[in-house]
Amino acid sequence: MTEFYDGYETLCVPTSIGDFPVRRGGTGLPVLLLHGYPQTHVIFHKIAPLLDPHVTLIIPDLRGYGDAPKPPSDEAHLAYSKREMARDMAEIMSALGYEKFAVAGHDRGGRVAHRLARDYAARVTHLTVMDIAPTLRMFDDTDQAFATAYYHWFFLSQKAPLPETLIGADPAYYLRAKLEAWSGEGEWLDEKAYLAYEAAFLQKDVIHASCEDYRAAASIDLVHDRADHHHKLTMPVQALWGKTGFVAKRYDVIAAWQEVAQSVTGCAVSGGHFVPEEAPVEAAAEMLRFWGCS
Repeated sequence: MTEFYDGYETLCVPTSIGDFPVRRGGTGLPVLLLHGYPQTHVIFHKIAPLLDPHVTLIIPDLRGYGDAPKPPSDEAHLAYSKREMARDMAEIMSALGYEKFAVAGHDRGGRVAHRLARDYAARVTHLTVMDIAPTLRMFDDTDQAFATAYYHWFFLSQKAPLPETLIGADPAYYLRAKLEAWSGEGEWLDEKAYLAYEAAFLQKDVIHASCEDYRAAASIDLVHDRADHHHKLTMPVQALWGKTGFVAKRYDVIAAWQEVAQSVTGCAVSGGHFVPEEAPVEAAAEMLRFWGCS
């Protein structure tokens, strides 16, 4: 936790499932930043210095990832539902004294952020999602092109221990392959950051927990999403996505989010999937504008 985010506090925040390591820095509007798969809180290390002069950043690892708690799961995968992962984040923000806050999530973190905005609508002032369309929309639109590009959704959601065993045979290779496949062209991945991702991902319990995340997404999360799909989010929503990524090619991203939210703005930024690392300057400018801080 201490290799990145110079000048930030390193906090150990209690929740109902255990203590979460959290980095906090900056001043102003509290903003919760949520990482995605197969990374950790480190993904925001480039964009944070551009944001923290204007806002207070709270940057945890998600349940099951990095140094966060990894509770046992069951056949229903409830422990890794986005509802439970969102509850962790709500508890963290309460413990830190933030009853209202903005949230920005990349990849899986965007899905947790979406559920957080659903279940804690009175607390979330702004929602930013990075390089995703709503989960239910993506599953409902599945065809050969989607299944080919997003094969990992269907692989990781297979019954344990199949994906865990196959990934565990060479997790470093798998991690590097995913990061390369989903990014745009050019050198964007800092080697120090990669080593942090690798150190986290090589843990067997992280591999298993991240599979549980995807199993939940293919089961209980869809139940929750269908139950409130037609109740649109009322807070402002911002969607950012990489110009060269699959999401840009596949979706009218603004229209996809307008299906679940009343007020949606956003745009494409340079690069592929890893928006906070591939396009930190562009993304930071858009986020600050959205939050009214520019």
